[in-house]
Amino acid sequence: MNRRVVVTGIGMVTPVGLDTETSWEGLIAGRSGIGPITQFDDKEIPTQIAGEVKGFEAAKYIEPKEIKKMDRFIHLAIAASQLAMDSARLPITPENAERVGVIAGAGIGGLPAIERSYRAYMEKGYRRITPFFIPMSIINEMAGHISMRFGAKGPNVSVVTACATGTHSIGDAYKIIQRGDADAMFAGGAESCVCPLGVGGFNAMKALSTRNSEPARASRPFDAERDGFVMGEGAGIVVLEELESARKRGATILAEVIGYGLSGDAYHITSPAPNGEGAARCMNMAIKDAGISPGEVGYINAHGTSTKYGDELETMAIKTVFGDHARKVPVSSTKSMTGHLLGAAGGVEAVISILALVHGILPPTINLENPDPECDLDYIPNTARKTSVEIAMSNSFGFGGTNATLIFRKYRS
Repeated sequence: MNRRVVVTGIGMVTPVGLDTETSWEGLIAGRSGIGPITQFDDKEIPTQIAGEVKGFEAAKYIEPKEIKKMDRFIHLAIAASQLAMDSARLPITPENAERVGVIAGAGIGGLPAIERSYRAYMEKGYRRITPFFIPMSIINEMAGHISMRFGAKGPNVSVVTACATGTHSIGDAYKIIQRGDADAMFAGGAESCVCPLGVGGFNAMKALSTRNSEPARASRPFDAERDGFVMGEGAGIVVLEELESARKRGATILAEVIGYGLSGDAYHITSPAPNGEGAARCMNMAIKDAGISPGEVGYINAHGTSTKYGDELETMAIKTVFGDHARKVPVSSTKSMTGHLLGAAGGVEAVISILALVHGILPPTINLENPDPECDLDYIPNTARKTSVEIAMSNSFGFGGTNATLIFRKYRS
């Protein structure tokens, strides 16, 4: 029999707030975290806005001498993991360390470190490359640092599935606990690629918004006037535990993970499959895994990136999966406020979905002023909604046609 898996810790660092509580309060208030880029200055790049984590101080979480050994995405991941640990209060001892693991990843990883190191190499030769260049830029070091910080000696893996990374990480961790290979897992994603290569690269694809004069209104999922996504940075980490283990230690249980789906489009390097059929299969798989009917889902945190085809095809997929219930289930895209956090998106949005269940408040889709006729569901426009729901779904879809869906339920003993 599969073991039940619950959430006992949550942590997020986002453009809307430096910790979980501040981020949640900002999201419920409908506050945008998008603004002019401050991390570099290149006026030739068409996009001059992003969702930056402003005022973040790595030294609050990391010894100063250790900071230089990591790129910013790892700093953010450690902060979110510490917030999750503070929330979970999970004792890790020599007796249980091998039963506690980490699955955490990024979509791109240490791109700013790669930029800096290449610049140093070109200007002054290889001797000016920091010896920490490789460990500060490779993605699995994120999971490594989290495990070292807390002494977690169990399964240690980094998922790299573009914008689905955080969701796949949590889903895979859920399955590891469910089948008995660990009793607790840190899981989620982090990203920080607001740098010339990152912003310039997405601009070259014509994927980013150029609404530079109105940053707070630039990310507008499902709106007819959307002109691309807004890049963001941040981290979202959860602590998952086997139910009986959590009960035994008297943990505060925030929610239960009940379903996980994943699929591939087998279609295109960047575009979703026609009619969102890959996303639909993914959602159906999660619903089947959860052992529920589509009509029991009370909220969907959409991938909702603010791109024309992405928003329309996710809407089609929801209609395919939910049928008549599609027009009744509230859907929102919190990327309207955070921007698109790439590999961190799924981790942050899982935390948001859990908090929606805990507090009975559904975050809005801001900037939804002129809905796209093809996007005609209930997207909770502009204002949060007080509604108690039992089950929440979170979707993440990535380049290469990789799809992931998680389903959470209010905890019932």
